[in-house]
Amino acid sequence: MIISFQGLESFKISQGDLSLAVNPKSKSSADVTLISTSDFASEGKGFTVSGPGEYEVKDIGIKGFLSEAAGGKINTIYMISFEGMNLCFLGALSNDKLPAETLESLDDIDILFVPVGGGDVLDAAAAYKLAVSLEPSVIIPMHYTPDALKKFLKEGGEEGVKPIEKLVVKKKDLESKEGDIIILSEE
Repeated sequence: MIISFQGLESFKISQGDLSLAVNPKSKSSADVTLISTSDFASEGKGFTVSGPGEYEVKDIGIKGFLSEAAGGKINTIYMISFEGMNLCFLGALSNDKLPAETLESLDDIDILFVPVGGGDVLDAAAAYKLAVSLEPSVIIPMHYTPDALKKFLKEGGEEGVKPIEKLVVKKKDLESKEGDIIILSEE
């Protein structure tokens, strides 16, 4: 699996010929597109998911859970099962208090995408606390300013982490990881 960051909350995740776009900045050419809030483009050539529910598309299992974004907006948290890995995308989450039924479903997370920028999304301290409580193998921060990212890394005691261009990962690569923070540089 290859994960690349396209800024803010936009990611491209691919495996072989199959691609998944999360909150793309423009019209998506991915096979499957996930939209967590109405702030992102919702058009694409493939199948688009833009809200809570359970979906199975091209061997990708997707569960969407309703949550809060700033200003009364609706945010969808996605749990994605893709290539034997569980990815959790928190979107523009602004409240770290998740409903019990959502927390129960966010189990066995391999890769967690968490907003850390403060303002309209979780701040660095709340984001780190929530991320650690979900016990993922890997944490990928998103929706941040350089200062917010610095604070998030300090919370995790990982100030020395350097950005990488893309994450190339297999399930077996995650077995020895416990909450490791990986920063992806913007494409």
